[in-house]
Amino acid sequence: MKIKFKVTAGVFILFAFLVIMGGIGFFSINQLANDTRNILQDNYESLEHTKRIIEASDSLSINPLLLSELLNALNAQEKNITEAGERDLTFALRLDIEKLTVNPSDSMALLSLRQHASAIQQLNMVAIKRKSEEATQTASQATNYLMAVGTLVGLFAFIIIVNFPGYVANPIVQLTQSIKAIANKDYEERLHFSRKDEFEELAVAFNQMAEKLDEYEHSNLAKVLFEKKRIETIINRMTDPVLGLDERKYVVFANEQALQLLNLPAEKIIGKYSPDVAVENDLLRKLIKLEESGDRANLLKIVVAGKENYFSKQLIDIRYTATGEKDEILIGQVILLKNITPYKELDLARTNFIATISHELKTPIASLQLCTQLINDERIGSLNEEQKKLAQTLIDETSRLTKLVSELLDLSQVETGNVKLTLSSVSPQQLIEQAIESVKLQAERKNITIQVTETEYIPNVNADPEKTTWVLINLLTNALRYSPENGKIIITLEKKENHIYISVQDFGQGIEEKYQSRIFDKFFQIPGTSKGTGLGLAISKEFVEAQGGLISLQSKYGYGSVFTIGLPKSNPS
Repeated sequence: MKIKFKVTAGVFILFAFLVIMGGIGFFSINQLANDTRNILQDNYESLEHTKRIIEASDSLSINPLLLSELLNALNAQEKNITEAGERDLTFALRLDIEKLTVNPSDSMALLSLRQHASAIQQLNMVAIKRKSEEATQTASQATNYLMAVGTLVGLFAFIIIVNFPGYVANPIVQLTQSIKAIANKDYEERLHFSRKDEFEELAVAFNQMAEKLDEYEHSNLAKVLFEKKRIETIINRMTDPVLGLDERKYVVFANEQALQLLNLPAEKIIGKYSPDVAVENDLLRKLIKLEESGDRANLLKIVVAGKENYFSKQLIDIRYTATGEKDEILIGQVILLKNITPYKELDLARTNFIATISHELKTPIASLQLCTQLINDERIGSLNEEQKKLAQTLIDETSRLTKLVSELLDLSQVETGNVKLTLSSVSPQQLIEQAIESVKLQAERKNITIQVTETEYIPNVNADPEKTTWVLINLLTNALRYSPENGKIIITLEKKENHIYISVQDFGQGIEEKYQSRIFDKFFQIPGTSKGTGLGLAISKEFVEAQGGLISLQSKYGYGSVFTIGLPKSNPS
């Protein structure tokens, strides 16, 4: 007889017993629940309704308004008539209440009402006792049935427990020992069972597996070694530094470029735990720190042969999906470093060129401004209307050019890292007041109200007053530019954890979602708008982040925009 058949038959019998026990239990519990529910719904509620009727009737002569309570309780009782004779008593109760409706002081009606209500209560009390005895009898019968079936289940289970484990456990012990031998690469281990069941079939399959493993071990070892050697050659041929870690942070490989960059011999890092090696190696410590912080791509400045070099770092997770599994398993990570020093030098040259050109343009622009002022001076001569329009155009374009040059200079300072910050503890309200004062004339021209709101007490921030005010002026200028006349701008101050947030909200057209991710890019302008230079928000972002803050945008097209800057809270001295 097969083990499968024996186990199936035994489990089926146990299952049948359990189904019988479950059926008896379910039927009994359901019956008890019905009995209890009947007591609560049929009788207990009638007791509550008549109690309310008696209590209301006692105070009816004092408070005639209780008549409505009396009628509500009577209506509820009429809907809950469940016992024989209860309907007649309830009808009599209604007659009494109708008399009281006419004369609340009718003592005979009150006395009759109490008698009828008490009769209903007595009737339901007797019913509760009867139903309680029925429920007790039902529980006793269910207990007897369950004990009888439980005894049969226990006897059958005892027989299985005594005989079945040995029948199954002994071959499993032999199988376990053979599996351990295979795990230790003893592929000549074999199983021998003389019994006509699944274990004999298992022994045959196990022996076949052991033979195949023995063949595989001898046939594929050379191939695996060859593939390993080829992968190592490819990695060492790569011109960029490459470092590989396994899932436990042990270094699996490092090519020659990575070893030179780390200034470590192979035996000092290959196969070692990377955090231990990083204790004495600053570059490796920086790479591991970036990996633990979740930065997948980051710019690193590394001194090589006395010269500053810039490397972009990329972290690649190596994942494996086992056969028959859906979830991927992390088996290692590869760190790639690419030397981008030539590109960085070109970018620096571009920045220096822009800074030089911008600086050189300041002098002729200043001359243009002086000339335009002289042209408008009435002492030199009067201008006709056409000439005045041309002169005003010169003034506007010169101002626009001045602003562009100023922003280009600020941008070059940001890109070269020459931004000089003077951080101090400053009141955010003071920064807002200075910014509002600077744009006050623009707001008055369009009749726009600037409203400031604070959610709570706002402490000082740790910021550069000049740079932060510049950012707020830029945000307010943009808000005024795109707000309709007779509108309003809301400035909100709020504190969250260790930052103070200043939000500038306008109610203009807003920014379409497809442009929002690029709004802080240099020279970016939303198509269809010709105002501005496309540098103000980029510079604002750099100024805020240089102070350890952050800037963000929330906008819904057609409803306006909200620009928010967050600055670190000043620590009290």
